[in-house]
Amino acid sequence: MLSDTEIQRILIIVAHPDDVDFSAAGTIARWTDAGIEVVYCLVTDGDAGGHDDSVPRAEIAPLRRKEQTAAAACVGVTDLRFLGYPDGTVEATLGLRRDLARVIRQVRPDRVVCPSPERNYARIGVSHPDHRAVGSAALDAVYPDARNPFAFPELRAEEGLEPWTVREVWMPGGPAPNHYVDVTDTFDRKVAALRAHESQTGHMDQLAEFLRGWLTSAAAQGGLPEGRLAEMFQVLDTG
Repeated sequence: MLSDTEIQRILIIVAHPDDVDFSAAGTIARWTDAGIEVVYCLVTDGDAGGHDDSVPRAEIAPLRRKEQTAAAACVGVTDLRFLGYPDGTVEATLGLRRDLARVIRQVRPDRVVCPSPERNYARIGVSHPDHRAVGSAALDAVYPDARNPFAFPELRAEEGLEPWTVREVWMPGGPAPNHYVDVTDTFDRKVAALRAHESQTGHMDQLAEFLRGWLTSAAAQGGLPEGRLAEMFQVLDTG
């Protein structure tokens, strides 16, 4: 696994606004504090989300973009790319692979964070169909699409985007975690980021308590000392 001192730029690919904050906001705050540039790529605007029937559906997508932008600021991220796919119907198509390969070539990250394409039977909530589709397309975009000069040749010929090899992929929420990041010191910023998603978490009075229990369990699973909090990932060498 690469040391963070070897990393200059990280691309986070997720399906919906708030996915990144539930899964990795504490870790991202640590990275930005260390001077690492972090970029978000959101495949959908989360337009099928929300809990308030009084809010017109047409207002949800711009609202969730605004919320995600505010949440990102809580952990030091200002570069967000929204692809605008419809929420709830994402598939790992060639078109999505091309769009993600484009962003990878634009950003040129050392590390990519993306969902797992595998279903997690122990935590069904992380295995939303959009998450799995985005994870599958993102891994295909990492290998072979972004690094292969002959994959989607229009990216190079028409947009001037040269191939790029991502050295490492981190997947939160998968069934086989092998790395645990201590986020005790950035926990409050993770909570703040999730509170910024008012349309999704405004009804969750016990959000901090729920997160603390979840991250305490992850820390124990990772062998961290009692009282610590952790986010967990499956790390893949893709270099």
